[in-house]
Amino acid sequence: MNKAQTTTAAAATTVYPILFAISIVHLLNDLMQSTISALFPILKDSLSLSFAQIGLIAFAMNITASFLQPLIGLYADARPKPYILPFGVGFTLIGIIALAFAPNFGWILIAVMCVGIGSAVFHPESSRVAYLAAGGRRGLAQSIFQVGGNFGSALGPIMTAIIFVPLGQFGVIWFVFAAGTAICIQFYVAGWYSKQNLLPRQKAKSKAVQHSGGLTKRQIGFAIAILIMLVFSKNVYISSITSFYSFYLIGDYGVTVQHAQLFLFAFLAASAAGTFLGGPLADRFGRRNIIWISIMGTAPFSILLPYASLFWSGVLCICAGFVLSSAFSIIVVYAQELMPGKIGLVSGLFFGLAFGLGGLGSALLGLLADATSIAFIMKLCAFLPLIGILTVFLPKDEAIRGKAA
Repeated sequence: MNKAQTTTAAAATTVYPILFAISIVHLLNDLMQSTISALFPILKDSLSLSFAQIGLIAFAMNITASFLQPLIGLYADARPKPYILPFGVGFTLIGIIALAFAPNFGWILIAVMCVGIGSAVFHPESSRVAYLAAGGRRGLAQSIFQVGGNFGSALGPIMTAIIFVPLGQFGVIWFVFAAGTAICIQFYVAGWYSKQNLLPRQKAKSKAVQHSGGLTKRQIGFAIAILIMLVFSKNVYISSITSFYSFYLIGDYGVTVQHAQLFLFAFLAASAAGTFLGGPLADRFGRRNIIWISIMGTAPFSILLPYASLFWSGVLCICAGFVLSSAFSIIVVYAQELMPGKIGLVSGLFFGLAFGLGGLGSALLGLLADATSIAFIMKLCAFLPLIGILTVFLPKDEAIRGKAA
């Protein structure tokens, strides 16, 4: 086998140890990040915060990550920096320590912005690693990478019930060990990445030139705009659940903080399962088809949820989380294949949008909740998945494969 054949075979091989490594770091990263929303009920009582301030905390973290991620992705497309991966987790470590000791609302904002910087570095570069390690199974690779983050987020409510209710805000300090573990794994990933990124990056740029035909720039731009609207509907709805569903259960059903966190954990665990299955299903049945089913298929569950009993509210919440979360990994891969020479920019853009729209949604929904009620927020956001009807205007998979093949 000559050198060219060896390179082609290597490129077609799915590198599972690297995919599982970045998935574990994603779990640890989002576990630390989820401590912020998991702390909301504790911080609201201990610091006498309003719902608007709760929303602003989520907004400060997410908008920091949202603004920086496309910039980092664009820079990395031109100058990959593998060892920025462990460096980024260092910012998350600083944020966790600051959050444990933060005495007031202002310091909490500074702490969560540090966590946002860490996420801004982690997500676009790790998504690029998943792309490089995918071989021919890009949907599966993105799902493996992202399911770690979903499981990390799902553990946040459990942390509230087990750690934060008995220990309070200072309990966050225990996540220093998670940050240290993540930094060590990132050094391993960076070592592999530093040996792999140059040739695939040049090859991707070459493909982008070779396949400039097919879809026009206008068609690509229109498709990206639709994907952004789908990310908006998904992430603002998820933000309404992660930030305010616990308060809804406590206020409308009279459950305890710990009990409410178990419902939220069920939603996030179902989201993780949906994320994992979405990629392989898209590899088999088509990206556009699964995106359509995922976004629109959530609507019946989300619309019924605010009117259900406590038991059925939990069932509907689990169903909504499972169906809705299967979309995001597919949306990222679909967008990467639309723009194959700009993997870092595309990854940074869509992860940044996910953070930014979620944070902006939390802030605006918090203001609206203060003016109306949490129940009104649940009923209003229930209609967001109907935006999924826009999927009908996306180019079919055959057209995308013709561009990215």
